[in-house]
Amino acid sequence: MNQDTPEQITEHGASVVITHRVSEASRAQYEQWLKAIGSLCKASKGLLDHHIIRPIPGLSDTYSIFMRYDTEHHLKQWMESEDRKRLIAEVQGLLIGNDTYHIKSVLDFWFVKEGEKSRVPVRWKQFLITWSAIYPLVIGVPMVLIPLLRWLRIPEHHATDMLFVTATLVILMVYVVMPRYTRLVRAWLFR
Repeated sequence: MNQDTPEQITEHGASVVITHRVSEASRAQYEQWLKAIGSLCKASKGLLDHHIIRPIPGLSDTYSIFMRYDTEHHLKQWMESEDRKRLIAEVQGLLIGNDTYHIKSVLDFWFVKEGEKSRVPVRWKQFLITWSAIYPLVIGVPMVLIPLLRWLRIPEHHATDMLFVTATLVILMVYVVMPRYTRLVRAWLFR
C-alpha cells in the first residue's frame, strides 16, 4: 500500500466522490453489497460522514457516493485498504464499467479542473462562491420541487420532502452549478 508522507496530510480533510453504474436488474444485490461495505467504511479511521445518491428508476443507472474524512491520509487508507479492494472485486460483476472515484481536499473538486495540478483558491473565496451558489438553490429548489412532489401525489412529509430537496441540491451543485460557476469566476478565484 502507498504510504503518504506527512506533507500530504491535509488539516482540512478530504472528500471522495465514487460513481458506480448498476443495471436495474442488479440493484437489489448492489444494495446488499452497499450495506456490507458501508459497515466497514463507517468503522474506518477518520470518517466524518457519507451520503449516497441513488439512481432514479427509469432515468439513471448511477450511484454517487460522497465520503468525507478528517485527513487525506485517512481517506487514502480506506480507499487503498484490503477490505475495500476485496469488496470491489466482489461487486465488479454487478457494475457497468469500473469503480471510479476522485479524491479532493475538502470541496476542492468544485474549484480544480480534473487532471489539473491542485491549485486551490483561498478559503474565503471558496466560502463566498459556495454560499452564493447554494443560497439561490436553497430558495428556488423547494419552490419548484415541493409542488411537483404534491402533483406526483407523493404525500407531504417533511423528511421525504427534504430527502428530495437535498438530493436535488447536491446533484445541481456537483454536476451543474459549480463546474460552470467556477469557470465563470476563475480569474477572480485565483487572483
